[in-house]
Amino acid sequence: MARVPAALAAILLAACALAAQAATFRWSSQGDFLTADPHGQNEGINVNILYHVYERLTARDRSLAIVPSLATSWEKVNATTWRFHLRKGVRFHDGSPFTADDVVFSIERAQMPTSNFKTFASLIGKVRRVDDFTVEIVTPGPSPILLEYVNAVMIMSKAWALKNGAARPQDFKNAEDTFASRNANGTGPFRFVSWEPEVRTVLRRNPQWWGVAEGRFEGNVDEVVYRPVKSDATRMAALVSGEIDFVLDPPLQDIARLKGNSAVRVIEGPENRVIFLAMEQAGDAMRYGSVKDRNPFKDARVRQALYAAIDVEAIRAQVMRGKSAPTGSMVPARALAPASTEPRLLPHDPALARRLLAQAGYPQGFETQLLCPNNRYVNDERICTAIAAMWAKVGVKASLVLLPRAQFFQKVDLTEFAIHLYGWGGAPTDPGLVLGPVLHSYDGKGRGDFNSGRFRDEELDRMIEASDVEMDAAKRAAIMERALQRVRTEAYVIPLHRQVIPWAVRKGVTVFHRPDNYLEMTWVKVD
Repeated sequence: MARVPAALAAILLAACALAAQAATFRWSSQGDFLTADPHGQNEGINVNILYHVYERLTARDRSLAIVPSLATSWEKVNATTWRFHLRKGVRFHDGSPFTADDVVFSIERAQMPTSNFKTFASLIGKVRRVDDFTVEIVTPGPSPILLEYVNAVMIMSKAWALKNGAARPQDFKNAEDTFASRNANGTGPFRFVSWEPEVRTVLRRNPQWWGVAEGRFEGNVDEVVYRPVKSDATRMAALVSGEIDFVLDPPLQDIARLKGNSAVRVIEGPENRVIFLAMEQAGDAMRYGSVKDRNPFKDARVRQALYAAIDVEAIRAQVMRGKSAPTGSMVPARALAPASTEPRLLPHDPALARRLLAQAGYPQGFETQLLCPNNRYVNDERICTAIAAMWAKVGVKASLVLLPRAQFFQKVDLTEFAIHLYGWGGAPTDPGLVLGPVLHSYDGKGRGDFNSGRFRDEELDRMIEASDVEMDAAKRAAIMERALQRVRTEAYVIPLHRQVIPWAVRKGVTVFHRPDNYLEMTWVKVD
């Protein structure tokens, strides 16, 4: 009898063990999956689902540290050249082999204008194939956080993309529909089975995943069913009844009651995410409001007035029910935010807000628009309703425009707003990952892609660009602190708070709570 190779035997044993206890995992939140294109939309739920279908050269462990994935190792060749060694024997879900050509294609695709990931991919630089399982990356300059940029890019099959007319990313902001936005072919632990918008998205375990042999599939989930449920009451009733197993975003008003229910477990922790307000500052006239001859948001006194009119402590206590941490910083991770940027720029002071508005030429205030999602951030609609009421007390009348996530992000990407609520964070904790994408001016090459207000400050840009290539950690930290202080002083954006994220899980289901609000489904166990 022929002997079975050890690696194959390990895969077979692991597959048999999983098959013996395979389960369906049903989970929910208020927002829907948006697109299957891995470079189409950089949004939480979307990325969470796609990371299980498409992999990256690197991944993150439980502590958010970067670990090997499709790349087994990497080294620096010189100041601007990195070499990545690729994993052998990996196959895409259609059976085709993974090679260096797919890495080159995917990074170049993620750098294209329609990519929602080009803010990261553009700073990777040039990538070239050395051989089937080696690629080299030449960065634009020394890069202290190259691995963070690489970690953002999901790897596609070049042959599959070209065959199906998906050479470039979907233009999500203009509602483009493509083959890649409805179909997927990755190398990950789950295959993309189906997506019925506003109904369900289904994934099924990939028994040929390379991670099985390495013990990376720690759970027993065979099928994943994601159901968007807008109604808080309906979503939580489904959890309590056992119809679903996990809710990513239980309503804050239900947390105390859920903690008293023996059928449910609540897991809480701070999220690496800052919730803030962005104001459109590029146009010379207000597009959505009563001021027609100028743009009030280009005046720092107006921005500071809006800042001073907001009572963040009231939002924390009444809207967030204590589940937020007010901040003056734009750094998602509290542990890495410079201490000098943490205090709020201005205290809640309606009288000061009225004086600043008068000094800016608006003694009676003005009318504007406040664009908000109603199913993306924790209590997003309630936050915006509260802010509109606070601004009304100082003469700024904000009409609320509340939209589901898909329409909201399209309007933000098209700059169709006056002011909007926003959130930034996730797994990256380095301040550079907010400075470049969110606070640098928009340059059309990746920097400032998420500077939705389109403010421009050349001195700030110079600081950010200097930090991008500074390899001395202490010098880089000092540069970034100065840049963050400038953002804070000028009130280019209005930070509100960092979210605390509760999860709710059915008894008998095991999940691991990470501060990036990411649910790793290979770690889930269902009884």
